[in-house]
Amino acid sequence: MAEREFDIVVYGATGYTGRLVAEHFVREYGSRPDAPKWAMAGRSMAKLEEVRDEIGAPKSTPLVVADADDPASLEAMCNRTRVVLTTVGPYQLYGDALVAACVKTGTDYADLCGEPAWMREQIDLHHEAAKKSGARITFSSGFDSIPFDLGVLMLQQEAVKRHGSPAPRVKCRVRAMQGGFSGGTAASLTETMKAAARKPSIIKVLNSPFGLTPGFEGPDQPNGMIPRHEAELDKWAAPFIMATINTKNVHRTNFLRGHPYGEDFRYDEMMLTSPGEAGKAAANAVLDMLKNPFGAKPPKPGEGPSKEERENGFYDVLFIGEWPDGARLHYGVKGRYDPGYGSTSRMLAETGMALLDSKAGGGVGTPGAFLGEALVERLRDHAELSFAVED
Repeated sequence: MAEREFDIVVYGATGYTGRLVAEHFVREYGSRPDAPKWAMAGRSMAKLEEVRDEIGAPKSTPLVVADADDPASLEAMCNRTRVVLTTVGPYQLYGDALVAACVKTGTDYADLCGEPAWMREQIDLHHEAAKKSGARITFSSGFDSIPFDLGVLMLQQEAVKRHGSPAPRVKCRVRAMQGGFSGGTAASLTETMKAAARKPSIIKVLNSPFGLTPGFEGPDQPNGMIPRHEAELDKWAAPFIMATINTKNVHRTNFLRGHPYGEDFRYDEMMLTSPGEAGKAAANAVLDMLKNPFGAKPPKPGEGPSKEERENGFYDVLFIGEWPDGARLHYGVKGRYDPGYGSTSRMLAETGMALLDSKAGGGVGTPGAFLGEALVERLRDHAELSFAVED
């Protein structure tokens, strides 16, 4: 890639989550010698100037006007930077032209997409072209699905060290989580449901754990939609709302890396409640809640948790590797801050930083496939995530 004006552009910096990403660069890097050359981008110069001043970014912070409805402006933006971080969703409405521009110009891209049908469409359209141009198109670079994608990757690396082979079965159990939804999350789910109604063929992608691995269909996967008692943990497990996207990304990472977890790898995600009848009742209540996760009044785009809610949020995820001989390996991933926004904004920013140093080839992939352990180290050092074996 020829020398470019910027290392990273935060596109959508005037939106709820984009602003948090920009704040991360101000807070974490400031004027440090290793600070990236970064810029803020959005539709309105006046709004960019307002947000720049509100978050305490230097007056010298470059501002770039670009609009999803103006492909030429997106291509011009891409030609100026090595990496674009975008929070402008739903991506199925506003992402097509930006992905195409990044692929064309060989520019790395990372987003917060949890829209698997659109992701599969982009894989089919752009994977080969991105390999040729060198662009790393990196979907799901936030809470969906980095802690899960990297949690499995790190467990499997430890599994090979300790047991001589990857675990053919991994269970992910969310032990605790506190945080809220934003309007962007609600809008993405709404648009996905509309798309499925218009084009029923995408329902197969939505329902299959291998919806993002074209040409490969692995073994039947465990059903995480039925509440059950986890004897090993003595707690009930309920369906986890993000399992649908996370499992697909975990399998795509395995696929793109040449199946280091094995072609017979089985994986599921659930959310732990508590022991006994109370835990069973809570698990069934979660199942009912998933029928309408946002309630009667879903948040509007641009809305999200307050600063206090973000700072008081957290998550704690357990991964359990299992072997046929009864061997077990526990691995934990924990994060400070509300998972969907306080932590997600840090994860997206650090994905961009890791892409600057990555030597991976181009394509349409995942943080785990492109960045792996290098991103884990950045998240430990700059985003207050922990990744550790639990003996």
